[in-house]
Amino acid sequence: MFKNKFQSGFLSIFYSLGSKPLLMWESKVRNGHIMRVTDNDIHSQVLEVIGANVSTTYITCPADPNKTLGIVLPFLVMIVKNLEQYFSFEVQVLDHKNARRRFRVSNFQSTTRVMPFICTMHLSLGDGWNQIQLNLVDFTKKAYGTNYIETLRVQIHANCRIRRVYFSDRLYTEDELPAEFKLYLPINSQKPEVKHT
Repeated sequence: MFKNKFQSGFLSIFYSLGSKPLLMWESKVRNGHIMRVTDNDIHSQVLEVIGANVSTTYITCPADPNKTLGIVLPFLVMIVKNLEQYFSFEVQVLDHKNARRRFRVSNFQSTTRVMPFICTMHLSLGDGWNQIQLNLVDFTKKAYGTNYIETLRVQIHANCRIRRVYFSDRLYTEDELPAEFKLYLPINSQKPEVKHT
């Protein structure tokens, strides 16, 4: 989708306030819902992904299973709300050996496990809204011993609320972020911790 486009700074693939936030996404729902709601903490519309089973309710980008994102920016950033329920997301990347590798991150997986094509990791979320940051270059190198080339697909499972999902060329401080990429919250909000060994 973005392979032949110039990529620098920020590249957003989801924004809850857009006119069609799921235009590039496909959604699957079983025993749950995916809908825009107004979040009381930030007084703004967000996407709520709720399901009885995390594996059967999710959104995935790109919508077409035969297409890939082709995003080369190394940092994935997600602004999500902790709903105190099981939650997971998955990122599929391509490495220099032309292998498709996946990272599955969840708050119910207690240890990091690396298999040839999938690495599962624990995610520790703070209360309320969180900014999740993944250094895909670093994770690909540590988990698989290979070099990150590009991100192919992102899949976000129940249960969470989503404000924005974007890629960036580096990590930016709050002061450096464009206004529309900020989540206006009290200063004391914590950053989640993704544990990997």
